[in-house]
Amino acid sequence: MIIINGGSSAGKTGIVRCLQDVLPDPWVAFGIDSFVDALPARMQEADEGISFAADGGVSVGAGFRELEAAWRAGIVAMARAGARVVVDDVFLSGAGSQQRWRDAVGDLPVLWVGVRCEGAVAAGREVARGDRARGMAAQQADAVHRGVRYDVEVDTTRTESLECARTIAARVG
Repeated sequence: MIIINGGSSAGKTGIVRCLQDVLPDPWVAFGIDSFVDALPARMQEADEGISFAADGGVSVGAGFRELEAAWRAGIVAMARAGARVVVDDVFLSGAGSQQRWRDAVGDLPVLWVGVRCEGAVAAGREVARGDRARGMAAQQADAVHRGVRYDVEVDTTRTESLECARTIAARVG
């Protein structure tokens, strides 16, 4: 497994696509954005689910955490069944989020990847995308990395996704 963490608009999804292209074997990708999109509408903007503040802040409730744990367990089950899996996530609680993944993966080998991007650059990408609450990228740029330990880090501030993917692929065993 490869688990990639970075803030909103840091470039994780582009890196994952490039990784799928440069790695010699097929890797299936799962992203937190797809998980959030799969939630029932009533869990979005609700205390028990996930809510996005006007300033870009994100908060999650118990119902979200419960479903997220099931999602995580399903991804780990695929990896245990032999699938090569790359995960695109946002560790909202930094080290606590990484620990939840560590607990789920157990003894599976994982390459932990940090994707960094200067907050101002990520904020510019956020505006260009138009599908995120403004402020989310700047708030998450550093916060998602607090206390997290990585095997490899890349920075998309001035480095293209393909080059970042090649750096990560060189570390895949």
